[in-house]
Amino acid sequence: MDKPLQDRVAVVTGASRGIGRAAALALAEAGAHVIALARTQGALESLDDEIRAKGSSATLVPVNLKDLDALDRLGAAIYERWGKLDILLGNAGQLGELAPITHIDQPVWDEVMAVNVTANYRLIRSLDPLLRKSDAGRAIFITSGAAHKHNAYWGVYSVSKAALEALVRTYAAETATTPVKAMLLNPGPLRTAMRRTAMPGEDPLTLKTPDDLAPHIVKLALPSWTETGKIYDFTQDGKIIEPQPPA
Repeated sequence: MDKPLQDRVAVVTGASRGIGRAAALALAEAGAHVIALARTQGALESLDDEIRAKGSSATLVPVNLKDLDALDRLGAAIYERWGKLDILLGNAGQLGELAPITHIDQPVWDEVMAVNVTANYRLIRSLDPLLRKSDAGRAIFITSGAAHKHNAYWGVYSVSKAALEALVRTYAAETATTPVKAMLLNPGPLRTAMRRTAMPGEDPLTLKTPDDLAPHIVKLALPSWTETGKIYDFTQDGKIIEPQPPA
C-alpha cells in the first residue's frame, strides 16, 4: 500500500527538528494525520508546509512538555475531534550536561527528568484511553544506549533513559491484553543537534541521519507490528532486544 497509515492519527513530540521532524514527515507521507508538538511555532509552521506539500495534513500544538496540564488537555482535545489515537511517538528529550553526578545542579537534573521521564508518563496517562480505542494503538519512545552503558559524566541523561525504559516496559505489561503495543527505539548516534552538543569533535558526515531512521518509525507504527515491551535497535539493523533481568 502507498498509504499504510491512511486515516490514522499520530502524536509526535519534539516534532520541530531532528528525529521528530523526520518522523512526522514520514508518518504523514504514509497517510497519518500528524499532531505535531514542539515549543517553536515557526518551526512547526515550516513542518506543516512540508506535510501539506506531501498531500497530508497536520495539527500544530506549540507546547512546552513541562506544562503537564496542557498534556491533559491534549488528550481531551484529541478525544473530542477523533475519539481515538493510533500512534504516539515520544521523541522529545534533553541531554542536560555532561558532568560528574556530584557537579550537576538541581535545575539541570529537574529539567532532564521533567522532559525525558515525567512528560512521557503524563502523555501515557493522558493518551492511554485513546490508544486503547484504536484497533492497533502504537506507542513508541526514543531511548538510548546510555540507559545501559552508564558511562562517566553521562549520569543525568543515562538515568533518565533508564527510567524511561522502565516506564515503557511497565506500560507494555499493563497493556499486554489490549490492541496497544509499546516499544522503545534506540536510534544510536545520528546527525542531530543533541549529538553535536555531546560529541563536538565528531565528524557528522560519518553518521546516519534522522531521515534514515524515519522509515523504521513508520514500521513500528503499523497495525501489523506485533512486538511490545522491547527495544528496537536501529544500530543493529532493527534487531529486537529484550532486556534480561539479573540472574
